[in-house]
Amino acid sequence: MNWDDVRIFLAVYRAGTLRGAADLLGIDQTTVGRRLTALEQQLGSKLFLRTTGGWVLTSAGREILSTAEEIEQLAVSFERRSEGSDERMEGEVHVTTTDALAVDFVIPAIEHIQARYPAIRVTLTTTIRLLNLGRREADIAVRTQRPEQPDLIVRKLSAWDVGLFATQKYLDVFGEPESNTGFAGHRIALYRAGVTQHQDERLVGERRDKGRIVAELDSSLMLTTFIRAGQALAELPAYLPQKYPELIRLWPDRSRNKPYEVWLVMHQDLAHTARVRAVMNTIADEFRLQQQTC
Repeated sequence: MNWDDVRIFLAVYRAGTLRGAADLLGIDQTTVGRRLTALEQQLGSKLFLRTTGGWVLTSAGREILSTAEEIEQLAVSFERRSEGSDERMEGEVHVTTTDALAVDFVIPAIEHIQARYPAIRVTLTTTIRLLNLGRREADIAVRTQRPEQPDLIVRKLSAWDVGLFATQKYLDVFGEPESNTGFAGHRIALYRAGVTQHQDERLVGERRDKGRIVAELDSSLMLTTFIRAGQALAELPAYLPQKYPELIRLWPDRSRNKPYEVWLVMHQDLAHTARVRAVMNTIADEFRLQQQTC
């Protein structure tokens, strides 16, 4: 079994479909299917069963899964270590973050990177899914959750308190909420379940059981955009009014217990790769610069 076969096998296992595996690998679905069939013929075993819920491992597939993951770890480690002393300011650096952090911080940083290092090409993935840096799904991650893996370099970029926000358009129609009313008569926007670990039955410490939830959004950018449109009130990080002056902070002396933290993460094997280090430092500079203005 060669490395390309391992990549195909693991991608189908993780994605659950040929199309999803093709998206993960950046190749077409037909190629994935053809290579998987060839691998099964080579091994003389069926590795997956196609079910209504997706492609699932057979017993033969489960038997080789741990071996395939070990091969992946060795291949990725070899690749990272071979790049560890690369001092060239050229090549690709893959960055992953959320859509809101991309718009507010990472894309401005990429603009500076392109001006300073035109031979560095930044690939940007925006997702709430935590891409696996150990599997080289990305080189740098800008996250709102601090990872705990020991082989990662973790750097805190910023922390803001989280307040309650609306717009004048909203306040003109619904007024400002009063304490101890459970947001009666008010429209509330939240994250969809699973998007964040910090959402509960309160807004900045106030119960929200009397308010009406009118939208559940799947990203910070969409939540912010919904509030900026005057459609509801919501918890948002406190830096946003500097970027969007139409946002008005209500009850400015009250905040969510957990602040909005941003972490920069990379694998330790890439710490001395010049192009990765340049992108990492430029992103950190952008956060530092913008935090000074907030």
